[in-house]
Amino acid sequence: MSDPRTDLAAAGARLAALGLSPGSSGNLSVRVEDRVLITPTGADLSAIDPDGLSELGLDGVHLAGPRPSKEFPLHSAFYRRDAATRAVVHLHARHATAVSCLPPWSPRSAVPPLTPYYVMRVGQTPLLPYAPPGDAGQAEELARLPFPLRAALLQNHGPVLAGTTMAQAVDAAVELEEVSALLLALGGRPARLLTPEEADGLARKYGSPWDDHR
Repeated sequence: MSDPRTDLAAAGARLAALGLSPGSSGNLSVRVEDRVLITPTGADLSAIDPDGLSELGLDGVHLAGPRPSKEFPLHSAFYRRDAATRAVVHLHARHATAVSCLPPWSPRSAVPPLTPYYVMRVGQTPLLPYAPPGDAGQAEELARLPFPLRAALLQNHGPVLAGTTMAQAVDAAVELEEVSALLLALGGRPARLLTPEEADGLARKYGSPWDDHR
């Protein structure tokens, strides 16, 4: 059986190696029963100490370890949204952050259904209006969105993604960065998107959150 602390550290190292966590940006967490293990403030994702994580209650109360990342309210919001969520990843990945600075494709997804793997692995990704990092109001807005999701873009900030495992959350983060790069490469030129029927079929088959029929 894998250890959630070492899984989190390995995920951080992978994301950093892919260039998705510049400097000391980004934060990761895992839920273990009624507690959350999260990277401490200022942590370098390439060198996470599995024994040096912050420990929070599901209500965000700091229980043990160093001071947690200021972004812990976003993590708590995803855990409150869905009891099946076991991991949350927040990054400042270059292409996804660039897309967060653009007008959203629709009210439910900043990114259109450009590729099947985006729909399958990420699903609709709403753009949350700008707020300072760590803003509790923005996290509450995320918690109360009235449609299914496991990813969001924070305006002028970056992506936050959830998964039932750390591996799923990391794969979603990588896929969102890739589709964001493709979207930027198109440069606003007309592009062929998946049809509503194609996107719906993928969402049903793979259990991903997609009900955007713009």
